[in-house]
Amino acid sequence: MFEVGSLVVYGSDGVCRVEKVGPLDMKEAQKDVIYYTLAPLYHGGTIFTPVDTKVLMRPVMTREEAEALIAHIPEIQGETCLSHNPRLLHEHYQLSLKSGDCVELVKLIRTIYAKDREAAGKGRRLGQVDERSRKQAMDMLHGELAVALGIPVDQVEDYISQTIERTRKKAEEEKTAP
Repeated sequence: MFEVGSLVVYGSDGVCRVEKVGPLDMKEAQKDVIYYTLAPLYHGGTIFTPVDTKVLMRPVMTREEAEALIAHIPEIQGETCLSHNPRLLHEHYQLSLKSGDCVELVKLIRTIYAKDREAAGKGRRLGQVDERSRKQAMDMLHGELAVALGIPVDQVEDYISQTIERTRKKAEEEKTAP
């Protein structure tokens, strides 16, 4: 059970703070059910969910886990040959988003970026399903990384780029060292 003040990833809502644990103060709520009251960090609203929810709920990754993920990003490959049917594509993307797995989110982002480059090469634009799913995946991933690294969410993309570039340069220097 998570304690009040804990930061958790809740489904595809991203990082939330546990504000309260206990029965709801609403007429229609069952008095014998314990709920989490969650406050999303990066968008408004309040989420009420039973403690025994089936929705993915896990602690936010640690700084060490975030650094390891970032180091691993260049090796994570996107998928190829996805359906062109918007409904099937949406269902596929939703599975990745609902998994809450950061590696799956990176794969999804890379997949959609590759589709975007391919479409641009043909003078086309991405569809709405791709655009929305990429944005949601980036919001979820960057939100969690921001919390884990202790930086503002709008600095995460630069942090990732700079870290990967430093790692690449260090590897090149080690190869050329006598």
